[in-house]
Amino acid sequence: MSKPEWTQGDLTLTSAIVSRVEQAAREAYARDEEACGYLVGPSSRPRFADEAVELENLANKYHKVDPENHPRTGREYFKINALKFERAIEQGRAAGRPVKVFFHSHLDCGAYFSEEDAASMTMGGGEAPTHDLAYLVTAVDQGEVTAHRLFIWEAASKSFVEAPFQVDEG
Repeated sequence: MSKPEWTQGDLTLTSAIVSRVEQAAREAYARDEEACGYLVGPSSRPRFADEAVELENLANKYHKVDPENHPRTGREYFKINALKFERAIEQGRAAGRPVKVFFHSHLDCGAYFSEEDAASMTMGGGEAPTHDLAYLVTAVDQGEVTAHRLFIWEAASKSFVEAPFQVDEG
């Protein structure tokens, strides 16, 4: 089965969802944690996303309860409710509005796809991502959004590479 078009990059995101991602990133920065969530859009327009859904970053809660087994905080990574995310993917597919992009923010370190991000999206460094998605990383430096970069899985190099995207101002 071929991969969905959105996994190839060259996506168009509405300005409204980019604004929502930026708001989530700034609010999460104020809580000293990474924002995370996903972008969806109509099946009929595979490279277009027009809705953003924020997910709760559970990293600080896990760290507070069990710092020995969860030494990093939400400032350094995100932890989501995987079951809730899986349900969103299934429901989106069934409704004709698939999840196309997973987004998260980085605090005071730039918009790049880290080794931790790659391990998280491939379930510990597997042969490919767990889900057929593109990945948007938003940099928040000193409380302000400074960059967005989109990444996709490149099978040949078995790595995440930057891909183009555009914002639809209309």
